[in-house]
Amino acid sequence: MTAPDRIPPRAVLALAAPALPVLAAEPLYLLVDTAVVGRLGAVPLAGLAVAGVLFAQVTSQLNFLSYGTTARTARMFGAGRRADAVDEGVQATWLALAVGLVVLVVGQLVAAPVAGALGNGGDIATAAVSWLRVALFGAPLVLVTLAGNGWMRGVQDTGRPLRYVLGANAVSAAGCLVLVHGAGSWAGLGLVGSAVANVIGQAVGASLFFAALLRERVPLRPRPAVLRAQLSLGRDLLARSLAFQACFLSAAAVATRFGAATAAAHQIVLQLWSFMALVLDAVAIAAQSLIGAALGSGGVERARGLARQVTVYGLGLGVGFGVLFAALIGVLPPVFTPDAAVLAVVPVAWWFFAALQPVAGVVFALDGVLLGAGDAAFLRTWTLVAAVLGFLPLIWASLAFGWGLAGIWTGLTAFMLIRLLAVGLRTRSGRWAVAGAERS
Repeated sequence: MTAPDRIPPRAVLALAAPALPVLAAEPLYLLVDTAVVGRLGAVPLAGLAVAGVLFAQVTSQLNFLSYGTTARTARMFGAGRRADAVDEGVQATWLALAVGLVVLVVGQLVAAPVAGALGNGGDIATAAVSWLRVALFGAPLVLVTLAGNGWMRGVQDTGRPLRYVLGANAVSAAGCLVLVHGAGSWAGLGLVGSAVANVIGQAVGASLFFAALLRERVPLRPRPAVLRAQLSLGRDLLARSLAFQACFLSAAAVATRFGAATAAAHQIVLQLWSFMALVLDAVAIAAQSLIGAALGSGGVERARGLARQVTVYGLGLGVGFGVLFAALIGVLPPVFTPDAAVLAVVPVAWWFFAALQPVAGVVFALDGVLLGAGDAAFLRTWTLVAAVLGFLPLIWASLAFGWGLAGIWTGLTAFMLIRLLAVGLRTRSGRWAVAGAERS
């Protein structure tokens, strides 16, 4: 890769740094809710916990509206076809509205039985349903925001999404406290107030992305052929997301079978793992945009060189974070709990977590490379293979043979190592690097 073709590290950073707060947007909604609703008492907070997990599936399972749109848009943008790139955003927005309305209707129908099953009936389930019925009106708005993030990343504009998402979060946070606890003589709406605040914030965010599309002055009519292509890519990404969910839900279920201390220790380390996944995914998002643009312009060698670059960046970040968390083993866990029994179990998972950071850094970076190239079918297949051959057998074996947390995190290690081998060999083969405005 010649010097003129090399992407300066600052170009990757300029795309990655604004992406991180955007990735954390929906978790931030729920964190604010948790802090505010927690003052209402145990039942409302437990209801929010149940309902929040259910609503979070909207973004986690339908993130193809963001990642898939980035891949397709970036190719058009790299080919010098900005209007067509933005049209991908228009079509993704139509798809977001359609899927969001389906989620809203189906969600209203199943809210009571599903929340009842997770909340074990009673007051907690009732509270969860009251929150969820209101929050579901935000589903189409959340999906529009995902689509907006997708096409803007594709045209290498991560500044506006950052401002839009932070603005929407600020509106939600300001409204949450007032709507939940009231002001002056008004007592507020209680738990439901947090859902209303979320919907208001989500409406602000979606409106900003709608306005951005209007300013592009492109046709806004739906195009069935493009919608079908986006759904095809979305199918592969959805299957990949479901594999992740099956693994992590199984891990949580098994951890609880070993007692409260083991389950709590697993939760602490898993939440840190999830946070670090967001941090490392920011590099992957930069890779998606830059790889797609390079291939769209016909720059196959440029794309391959960029893949090598982001691999080095991911490895460097992973090694740094691994060393950092290894050094913090005696400092960070007590921040989450003072319980001696939990703290005694945490190191079992902690050393796996720290050691896996370099692996995660490379895997997530190469995920971004392959997603940017539109190689979602490969990622779908090998994520499923890693889940079926690595994670799930070891999780359930740990239950059968009493391996506890060590068995669960050995399963995660196997999952990540299989994925590392798969994406590493795929990237090295170069078969993903297909030039053109659209992947054939």
